[in-house]
Amino acid sequence: MGDKVRVAAVQAEPVWLDIDGTTNKTIDLIAEAASGGAGLVAFPETWIPGYPVFLWSYPVYEQMEFVARYHANSPTLDGDHLRRIREAARRHSITVVLGFSEKDAGSLYISQAVIGPDGEILLHRRKLKPTHAERTLFGESDGSGIKVIDTPLGRIGALNCFEHIQPLTKYAMYAQNEQIHVAGWPCLGILGNVPALSPETLMACTQTYALEGSAFVVAATQIMSDDGARKFPTADGGPTPVYTGGGGYARVYGPHSGLITEPLDPTTEGIVYADIDLAEIDLAKNTVDPAGHYARADVTRLVFDDRPQKPVIRPSELDPQEFQDLGMDADQENDTSHR
Repeated sequence: MGDKVRVAAVQAEPVWLDIDGTTNKTIDLIAEAASGGAGLVAFPETWIPGYPVFLWSYPVYEQMEFVARYHANSPTLDGDHLRRIREAARRHSITVVLGFSEKDAGSLYISQAVIGPDGEILLHRRKLKPTHAERTLFGESDGSGIKVIDTPLGRIGALNCFEHIQPLTKYAMYAQNEQIHVAGWPCLGILGNVPALSPETLMACTQTYALEGSAFVVAATQIMSDDGARKFPTADGGPTPVYTGGGGYARVYGPHSGLITEPLDPTTEGIVYADIDLAEIDLAKNTVDPAGHYARADVTRLVFDDRPQKPVIRPSELDPQEFQDLGMDADQENDTSHR
């Protein structure tokens, strides 16, 4: 594993509610990042087909048209749109961290996929708990998605949006010795005047993650143009009422918490690059390592269940302890299965 790598963070506007258009744009941005020398390129939360701004804009009964279009334009993990993006990653030999609305049968999930330079999916995760109004559209996940993986670039992990203010979720990530973290954010130009949702607050969360985790944090964000705001129109055709303009804050923070990229204008599309040296992490952790030498396990500890949880399980999938919890044993299951 090399210690140095160039990372790239996307700041761009999706083709709102258009799976084909945004997939094409994704492939173009992958090529651009690769031509810029990046070994990893990060995309925002729900980049495909764009963040569902309508959830925050209108009463539920006025959202139905948008909900139908959003379902129709959300990709599946094994579908053609992800296949094309995986092929682009392989063609350009670059690691891609993609945020997308994942359609799984009749449900949607706020998902991220880490796609390796060979086009293989190295990590597929779903947002542990959608935030506030998002819960009317998206399902929840489980602890199996709170994961850091080994790659030739380093140990990579990813979270979406307000997962970055969940102390225990963050701690579970820190404890896995994460080195490169991708922070997927939506457009920060909606509800930007609300203090808790302001760009300043959300970037402070991102910077704090770098400080606490002693990790390089690659933050990718969507932007929204005036035309984009009219993709979610009011009754008279005006822009969505929650639009506050721009919203692009792509950047990279170092493990010492310092900003190591020059910010783009919040209304401008582009890619920011940073050349990072993983050796800097050792110096950062020498000062504070909250899940390492700076921890006090005798006082506070995290119980972290990272097992996948399914709504339907069959007896053949249970382990012996789970059989006992159900008042059965494996022999009973075997006897039953032969009757």
